[in-house]
Amino acid sequence: MDSTETLRNKCAACYRQFNKKEHLVEHMRTSYHSVHEPICGICGKCSRSFESLREHLIGPLPKAECARVFREHGCDICLTILSSRSALKVHRDACQLSHANGLLSRFASLGVQDDLRIDNWNAKAVSLACKMVGGGSDGSLDLCAKVCIIDEYENILFRSYVKPYLPVTNYRYEITGIRPEYLRDAMPLKQVQRKIQDFLCNGEPIWKIRPRGGRARILVGHGLDHILKCLDLEYPAKLIFIIYRDTANYPPLMKTSKLSNSLKYLTKAYLGYDIHTGLEDPYEDCVATMRLYRRMKSQAHRNENYPLATDPQNKNNFASWRQSELERMNPDELLSISRSDFYCWCLDNKDYV
Repeated sequence: MDSTETLRNKCAACYRQFNKKEHLVEHMRTSYHSVHEPICGICGKCSRSFESLREHLIGPLPKAECARVFREHGCDICLTILSSRSALKVHRDACQLSHANGLLSRFASLGVQDDLRIDNWNAKAVSLACKMVGGGSDGSLDLCAKVCIIDEYENILFRSYVKPYLPVTNYRYEITGIRPEYLRDAMPLKQVQRKIQDFLCNGEPIWKIRPRGGRARILVGHGLDHILKCLDLEYPAKLIFIIYRDTANYPPLMKTSKLSNSLKYLTKAYLGYDIHTGLEDPYEDCVATMRLYRRMKSQAHRNENYPLATDPQNKNNFASWRQSELERMNPDELLSISRSDFYCWCLDNKDYV
């Protein structure tokens, strides 16, 4: 097959080439390319994740021309290409964030607690984080001992030590800074559960929570499944696609399709500062996850009426009965009907939820 034929079968998103048009159609059917994927600002190639884009630009085997331009005009935090070095300097100063308020973390390590109350009932998105101590005979069972919730502006809405329902056998002091006396008169887990769940549901019965138009708050965090399990919280797993914003499972932030990056790595790579350099506090994790959420949410992607592959309007875009029609389309036309298989957080700015 000649090169002209191969170019006609070149994916308009990832630039992969196929010998036959039917193979390109099958690729588009399963790849879910969309405007919500990270895109190289130099050659326009789409990547499944920012890690893949980083490899494309500055990895061991980068594309030569893209790597050259990126070295001169690229931000190594958000991977944006700027028009000049002066513009890059201004951009990078704004892009690299500073560490969360160290005073709060210092007070936390001394055992100082905030008032046990929740403020700012108008918050739409909140970040939740916990620090665990060990239970069980070998201390490997995670028990929530400290919890924190902040709003989008990094204000503390709720913070408290938590009295676990099982005996603590390992306080993990070197990591958490938690001592036995901090938990002796701490708020019982059941009370913490009620306060957090009421706040997240925002007055809406849990069985009535719905993906769009409801009052339930967007929950941001890293490893939310594990956090909610340790808190023994009931929050609708069936709506995880819409209500959770988990930085551990967000495809553009993952290492591979099945492997997550640590919060420490994500904070350094995409916010530009270090966390977990001393005693760890949940406030620090809340701030990091909320900043990651806001950075991902602020991406300017092209508007689409029905942006998700799961939207009913898109269910027949690549239906098998359209195979002949699809094979007559050129690569750009195929890309125009392709939709994302994940919920892009930029849609939170567009009243999609």
